[in-house]
Amino acid sequence: MSKSGITRRIDELGRIVVPKEIRFNLGIRDGEPLEIYTENNSIVIKKYSQVENIKDISINISKIISDVCNVGILISDREKIIAASDNLKELINYKLEEKYKLLIDGRETYISEKEEISFNTKSFFTIVPIITSTDCSGLVIIVSKNKNDVNLKYAKIACKLIVHKLDVA
Repeated sequence: MSKSGITRRIDELGRIVVPKEIRFNLGIRDGEPLEIYTENNSIVIKKYSQVENIKDISINISKIISDVCNVGILISDREKIIAASDNLKELINYKLEEKYKLLIDGRETYISEKEEISFNTKSFFTIVPIITSTDCSGLVIIVSKNKNDVNLKYAKIACKLIVHKLDVA
């Protein structure tokens, strides 16, 4: 943990302001949920990830889709890959590049027209945002050696399963 040298006072309602520099450096957006807990006599404020909270379910979903549909699959929150099919496990915790964060913010689906290199892999990519009732929480990324519109259906199925679990949780 690095010290910033910045101090803030708590107001009469128990609020503190997280400095703009820290919010910018950590990529914390206005209105984004934060998790607050105590650890070793400290108060810890951490970015909250809905998708990471259902990591075990995401891993199971990626395994099932991969096994049944014979494609690679990655599931991310807003920052990094949190689940992957067995053939892509080395990409877990891979930080998302800016272009993927823009897809999340824009709630955009992306289908590659030709093979491209991404996530250290040369493949076709189908990317669908995970949209809950309140926000876009991450991405489902299908990685395939064949260009196929069925990949969009696989990605949408995975998104529906994840959103269902998020809504239930």
